[in-house]
Amino acid sequence: MGTFLQTLFVGLRLGSVYALIALGYTMVYGIIRLINFAHGDIIMVGGYTLVTVPILTAAGLPAWTAVILGFVICALVGVAVELIAYRPVRKKGTNMSALITAIAMSLLLENLAQAIPAIGPDPKIASQIFSSGGITVSGVMLDYKTIYTIIISALIMCALYLFTQKTKMGRAMRCVSEDKEASILMGVNVNTTIVATFAIGAGLAAVASLMYVAQYPKVYTTMGSLLGLKAFVAAVLGGIGIVPGAMLGGLVIGLVESFSTSYISSSLSDTFVFLILIVVLIIKPAGILGKNVGEKV
Repeated sequence: MGTFLQTLFVGLRLGSVYALIALGYTMVYGIIRLINFAHGDIIMVGGYTLVTVPILTAAGLPAWTAVILGFVICALVGVAVELIAYRPVRKKGTNMSALITAIAMSLLLENLAQAIPAIGPDPKIASQIFSSGGITVSGVMLDYKTIYTIIISALIMCALYLFTQKTKMGRAMRCVSEDKEASILMGVNVNTTIVATFAIGAGLAAVASLMYVAQYPKVYTTMGSLLGLKAFVAAVLGGIGIVPGAMLGGLVIGLVESFSTSYISSSLSDTFVFLILIVVLIIKPAGILGKNVGEKV
């Protein structure tokens, strides 16, 4: 029982991180039908924000302010990527050129980070933002980092869902996602909506990155590659373009990875993650919560 609970908590923690990252993929895809491959490298930017924790604490600020700093920095990077790279391609390019641009931006961010002297190619140990210790649940030690990650992620996901359903900007996002041309006729500023979507998605990736690094305190320039890939799998699994689907997909991927590592083999955990994706897409190509929609020709 103890092993099961420990594995469950680890799976929920990982799943919460994947879900937050997957929300960025699914929001951008829902708005402009683009797979933002640079999203994984925004995770890396958020991770390096924790390097500034000693500076913040020396200035008399609490360590958790690094989360706010990371959110702002990553949101700005996300907006810059949209304005500099994606918007010109959307206006004059094709879907293929947009996809190539997304891959190019991913490589650019990775190599740019390695070229910055303060970062460089060598891994860095990140500072902690959560207090040590924990509580005991049914004989299992549950550390505060896991508790905070699960609770904060759940609150953020609920807040995002309410934001998309109840606010004017959220309704504009859903409107643009359904029909961009009709949104323009209804007075929705599509460019502003797209920029806001990139900012929110990138900010959520920063929060997820900081929570992940709090558990695994090593930051390096390619850390976002595998994290981003698994989060993308989670978005597709749940139904890409659907916010609840990203949440569900992230939790499923986290639990599958945790239980396969604990009960089968750690070297095969990623295999089971991608195997389940293949099986689900064969049975239901649109994802768990997606709807199969016929294409007009």
